[in-house]
Amino acid sequence: MSTPLDNPAFIDAIVILGAAGVIIPAFARFRITPIIGFILVGVLLGPSGLGSLSAQYDWLKFVTINDREAIEPFAEFGIILLLFSIGLELSFKRLWSMRRLVFGVGAAELTISALIIGFVLYLIGQPASGALGLGLALALSSTALVLPMSGTKSPVGRAALAMLLFEDVAIVPIIFLLGALAPSYASGSSWEEMVNTLVIGGAVVIGMLVLGRLMLPRIFAQAARTKSPELFLSVSLLVIILASLATAATGLSPIVGALLAGLLIAETEYHGEVEVITEPFKGLALGVFLITVGMQIDIRVILDNWASLITAVVGVVLVKAIVTGGLLRFAGARPGTATEAGVLMASPSETTLIVLAAATQAQLIQPQTAAFWQIVTAIGLTITPLLARFGHDMARRVELRGENIAATDDQVIDAEKTIIIGFGRVGRLVADMMKAHNQNYLAIESNIDVVANARRDGYSIIFGNVARNEMLDRLRLGHAKALVLTMDEPVLSVQIVKRVRAWVPDLPILVRARDTKHAAELYQAGATNAVPEALEGSLQLSEAILVENGVAMGPVIASIHAKRDQIRQKIQKDGDLEFEPKLKSSALDKSPDISAKLNPQE
Repeated sequence: MSTPLDNPAFIDAIVILGAAGVIIPAFARFRITPIIGFILVGVLLGPSGLGSLSAQYDWLKFVTINDREAIEPFAEFGIILLLFSIGLELSFKRLWSMRRLVFGVGAAELTISALIIGFVLYLIGQPASGALGLGLALALSSTALVLPMSGTKSPVGRAALAMLLFEDVAIVPIIFLLGALAPSYASGSSWEEMVNTLVIGGAVVIGMLVLGRLMLPRIFAQAARTKSPELFLSVSLLVIILASLATAATGLSPIVGALLAGLLIAETEYHGEVEVITEPFKGLALGVFLITVGMQIDIRVILDNWASLITAVVGVVLVKAIVTGGLLRFAGARPGTATEAGVLMASPSETTLIVLAAATQAQLIQPQTAAFWQIVTAIGLTITPLLARFGHDMARRVELRGENIAATDDQVIDAEKTIIIGFGRVGRLVADMMKAHNQNYLAIESNIDVVANARRDGYSIIFGNVARNEMLDRLRLGHAKALVLTMDEPVLSVQIVKRVRAWVPDLPILVRARDTKHAAELYQAGATNAVPEALEGSLQLSEAILVENGVAMGPVIASIHAKRDQIRQKIQKDGDLEFEPKLKSSALDKSPDISAKLNPQE
């Protein structure tokens, strides 16, 4: 009698789900992207890793994945869901506003990168047609990895999205071009077939746009009326699958249909619910795709050909980074944005593997050559998160030079200022209030992007890392009016309070606390006032809901004061303080005139 354990697909599913259950929380704990974890699982448990030993050790078949082809459909579904989610974040208006980047920079980036890479390969011995095919394949960048890291709303994310959209659309003409160059294909018939595909595909896309605008709002309205999450999810997945099948049936890429489905649903009022309900499926299916990437990496082949592989990876990355960054800079992007986007887009793509397969089938390149560049592509995909980090650091250095900001800003710091450390939403609001009352202040921030933007907005701010004692020394805190710590780094804020209090015993130190426990630690360290960030907002929200529910203002105010006193006593007890800490301005707490003005209903 057969059991589920006799089914390799069942065992592979268990291994994948188990890997997801371990990788995602473990890598999140150490603030490392799970992308690397999934690829490493593919390397370790794939047919080139422990899977190669499953014939000798029978028990290994229960913890390894041996059939990459069996799980590839799930990987492809992950990419489809990714493009669908990108469509949900877009709109036709936003897409139209990006047309210059999509068809200008995107087309130029793909063409120039392909020609340069192809020309270099031609010089080292590849036939012209094979060099062109390899150039086009390696010029593509990874939608599946780049967009989850960059997003679609930041300047880097918008630039990456525009170029990746063009590449996704260009896949079909590229594959037909390779077919036309094949020695065994009739060039004329291949071009005719491509034109037919594009015409029929265009008609299908137009039909989808018309039918989608008419039918999707009604379909989702009916699903929403049932109040059944299962039905809503089923309808969402059905729309994605049908749209992908419709474009795939005409010869276009299924991801084009997924993107269109996302764009159409984004125009309805149900896009938020659809995005939330499909998110878990996208993440898991994308993890399966990354595992298949790792399964293509054979450590033994890499060790035998490490010099050639490293040279190939570095060469492709350098060409694409320089071309992409240069074109974005020429198009008017900021130097930091162009640098970061160029490095982020520098590795090959999952679609590179598709084009390599098409070039091999067309006999433009030899199977051994294709296998070599498949490993190069897998390595490039693996190092994409590292490239993202490297690109961000490079962009930071470029912006430092561009804004004439030294690594430890050498601006002379005047005395008699309030020093604000940290310039996020809290620090910016404090600075706004200081400016409104003509108070001198100086903000310090370690994020160069924040510093550059704040300077352009007219704020008095310098770049610096206050975790270093020499930076604190430069702030001349002995001559400052007050010190305000607004950064969301609990341990560092306690350390700074201790240091500064030891140096300047009389300086008022006001600190943003994460919670009451953190506030107690700050008071112990010497803070003059520690304000739990959620306290006043929670009390104001409680006051508003009680008043809306019909409770009289007087009892509400009394209970708010009582709760604040209770929290104050808790902080005093937790911190073993000899004094009662402040939680609100004494003027507001004690002045009946101000209280009456603020609460006229009382």
